[in-house]
Amino acid sequence: MGAGIHLLKLSVGTESVETLAAWQDTVVARNTQAGYGAVVTHTTRMWPKKEAELLDGGSIYWVIKGVVQCRQRVLRLDERRGEDGIRRCAIVLDPALFRTSPQPRRPFQGWRYLKAEDAPQDLGPYRPGEEALPSELASELAALGVL
Repeated sequence: MGAGIHLLKLSVGTESVETLAAWQDTVVARNTQAGYGAVVTHTTRMWPKKEAELLDGGSIYWVIKGVVQCRQRVLRLDERRGEDGIRRCAIVLDPALFRTSPQPRRPFQGWRYLKAEDAPQDLGPYRPGEEALPSELASELAALGVL
C-alpha cells in the first residue's frame, strides 16, 4: 500500500466477506451489461475530495456487521450519470479482496477517510470457501486486543 489515504465504508446488508464477494459478482455482471466493462465498482453520490491521496495506493476498507473485515485497492474514480442526470462517483476496485485484522467500528453514514497508520493489517487474500472467524467472535477478540 502507498502512503495515501483510504476509505472506510459500511457494507450494508452484507453478512460476511463471502456475501460481499457474491454481491460484487452481480455488480460486475451489471457493469458489463451496461457497457462499463467487467469491473467491480461502488457508486456513491459524493466525489472524494482527497482523490489524489486515495489514488496513491488507497483502499476501501469494508465494515461488515460492525467490524472491518476486508479491503480492496482503489484503482480509479469514474464519473457516472444516472437517468436523473446527477453526477455520481463510481469507485473502481481491484477485484481481489484482502482479509484484514478485525477492527470494530460503530455505524456511520456514507464513507469516512481512514489514515494509513490507522488501517488494520492484512491477514491475507480472500479465497472462496475459506473458513473465517464468525464476525461476532472476531469483534470480541479484536476488542480484547487478541486479534
